[in-house]
Amino acid sequence: MKVLHVIPSVGPLRGGPSVAIRSISRGLAAHGIETHVATTDDNGPSRLEVEWGRPIPEDGAVWWYFPRQIPFYLFSWPFAGWFWRHAADYDVIHIHTLFCWCSDVAALIARRKKIPYIIRPLGVLNRWGMEHRRPWLKRASFSLLERHLLRDAAFVHYTAEQERVEAVESGCGDNSMIIPNPVEFPDVSGSARKGQFLSRYPELHGKRIVLFLSRIDLKKGLDLLIPAFEGVRREFREAVLVIAGDGDANLMGKLRNQCLELGIENSVYWPGFLSGEAKLDALAEATVFVLPSYSENFGIAVIEAMAAGLPVVVTDQVGICREIAAGEAGIVTTTEVAPLKSAMLRVLGDDAYRASLAKNAVATAHSQFAAPIVIDKLIAAYRSVLGGNFGHSAETIRVSVG
Repeated sequence: MKVLHVIPSVGPLRGGPSVAIRSISRGLAAHGIETHVATTDDNGPSRLEVEWGRPIPEDGAVWWYFPRQIPFYLFSWPFAGWFWRHAADYDVIHIHTLFCWCSDVAALIARRKKIPYIIRPLGVLNRWGMEHRRPWLKRASFSLLERHLLRDAAFVHYTAEQERVEAVESGCGDNSMIIPNPVEFPDVSGSARKGQFLSRYPELHGKRIVLFLSRIDLKKGLDLLIPAFEGVRREFREAVLVIAGDGDANLMGKLRNQCLELGIENSVYWPGFLSGEAKLDALAEATVFVLPSYSENFGIAVIEAMAAGLPVVVTDQVGICREIAAGEAGIVTTTEVAPLKSAMLRVLGDDAYRASLAKNAVATAHSQFAAPIVIDKLIAAYRSVLGGNFGHSAETIRVSVG
């Protein structure tokens, strides 16, 4: 079996999808699946330093990079030409996201050449995204193009039930399969990581750390988290908020001003984008992990925090909120300041409850999202497509990973 993944960007600044595609490609390659990834050199406002148009081996897979010529829509004419010539080299084409040049062109060409293709929307069909990110353009494009591409896909790959529900509300059909993103769990426990983050921020010794670790983006709900944390500080003077991430400079300036106006600027830390060991160091010292997003189709950072033994507080717009609630691994709130504050207060103020959530968080992360389990399900889905056992049925297949 030879599988091609198409994703417009794998730049670290693009967040979770860039992490997920590497876990997927590594996992498939380790199972003997010939795996290729076609993408651009996009990395948010910057570019990746990569060679264009030649095969680059990485962790058993083969990567193809093409120049991003226009930031809007991540346009790349060289990608389109290469894909037209090589699409038929693959048995299955797995397309990640919509409303982007590479993804839409790949689906159009695969449909034209009658190659089975799968679309993973990456949350772009979620309610918030359809209403807040170029809504008129999205509605027009969806009606004219994306709706038809989704209809003709072998199946639509959602990573959580919440994502599927919101996509159906947007007018998608239900030829779908739910398979979570595979998450790789490095060791974040014990003395190996303890103290590293505090050595860089010694003023955090003895503090209860509320950790946000994600892109700085309007949809992440930091405008909710900051005033909610101000309420937490009134009862827990030893609490601090660490906002780890990078993003829009104007938004970050507004958020810093919000902290200043609320009088909590000295209790909020901005370490910037954390990855690798620096990210693990932060997870090892945190007391609770919070992701108050208005829209989040999955939540890899949440699962990494759970695997690190952190109780989590998320909104009901985070894709995996149902799994978190069912596993009693954290608290799910609405996208409002008051319930978010109450949830953080409960976790910070009750040691026994926090320990129970932490234990459940580890169990839920490993039983439902561990990479080996999920990769097996993904391979089974590919084989089902190639065997003709999955058609354009109205029935949603939910793949159990428990």
